[in-house]
Amino acid sequence: MGGQHQPTRRRFLQTAGAAAAAPYVITSAALGQGAIPPASERIVMGGIGIGNQGQWDQEAFLGRPDVQYVALCDVRQSVREKYKAKVDERYQNRDCQTYNDYRELLAREDIDAVHVATPDHWHAIQVVEACRQGKDVYCQKPETRTLREGPLLIEAARRFARVVSGGSQRVLEDYTELVNKCWSGELGPIKWINVNVGPLSQLCNLPAEETPADIDWDLWLGPAPWAPYNALRCSGSFATTGGSWRSYVDYSGGGMTDWGAHHFGGATFAVDVREKQPVEIEYIADPQGDHLAFHYDNGVILYHNRPKTENLAVEGTPGQQREAKPVPVYKGEGGIYGDFIHCVKTRERPFRDIELAVNTIAVSHLGTIAYNLRRSLKWDAAAQTFTGDEEANRYLDRARREPWVL
Repeated sequence: MGGQHQPTRRRFLQTAGAAAAAPYVITSAALGQGAIPPASERIVMGGIGIGNQGQWDQEAFLGRPDVQYVALCDVRQSVREKYKAKVDERYQNRDCQTYNDYRELLAREDIDAVHVATPDHWHAIQVVEACRQGKDVYCQKPETRTLREGPLLIEAARRFARVVSGGSQRVLEDYTELVNKCWSGELGPIKWINVNVGPLSQLCNLPAEETPADIDWDLWLGPAPWAPYNALRCSGSFATTGGSWRSYVDYSGGGMTDWGAHHFGGATFAVDVREKQPVEIEYIADPQGDHLAFHYDNGVILYHNRPKTENLAVEGTPGQQREAKPVPVYKGEGGIYGDFIHCVKTRERPFRDIELAVNTIAVSHLGTIAYNLRRSLKWDAAAQTFTGDEEANRYLDRARREPWVL
């Protein structure tokens, strides 16, 4: 790894000699032409985890004239080759470098920012390391696998002065009408909102299959417990009921975190509690379906799977006044991706700043713990612990396989 960035004296002299022998030419691409900014004004990017959602992230960033996409990482050789070819085709060269190990990509000093779309159990480790290496990060949702990881991501972003954006575009784009109704004061003071999402992730007991030569299985597992290869265990299918890593507890929180990141994100944004975390998670045993009520310190209630209640149904207080507020929107141009790139340039905090993203996904994790324990919980957001509840506090984090620790 170090040899790529610390050339030997012989290599330096060879390079210097070649440069002296060749005419000094500044290409039109370097200077910028038409809508393409000069090289000095482009954000140099790489991608980690490219095969599924990562391919769409790559396409979005690759299509921007103010981005120079130079590297990608995936533990599957076929994926690396396929998406390197897309980058090379875009720029009409063969310059895109590929990596099996994300640490080699992050060690490159020429890269300004990365996007991360690995399975959920990898997100926190990779985002923290990217911040340490001076990279800004666009991380796909759900940004964390456990409650403990959230504050670590926020701390890394702030300590290393990095722009870190969560990846749910639906929070603003899918729920605009609802958000506008709430923020305009049309509904009066908000009483409650409901989110229907699930299921929780499940144990995985799939039988062992022969590991293909194409995949670095040990690195795919990373911090997760060792388990034998099975194609369904690592499938990137978006299903959350089985047959994909999103379905299994070692790698994901299931639909509760996967779609929960979208729906809880939209709900907490609409009722203006996205800068908070709940203070109580009320477990409600109901013959029509057990469900939860997340209580916020301003009196707003966020229900989960309330029986006979539509997803994102909201109740306000008609006839009472609620001050209208301007709705936060993306900065820059090009949706959530443009918002991130704009903030990389300006050093502003993005629309889905990591602290807001962590508050959203914390709802999913808190709810999962309440369902597992089948009882109500008190949450101290400042201390990031359950108040007076040793059993619940055991769920704050998961063991990680060495050396992948946080």
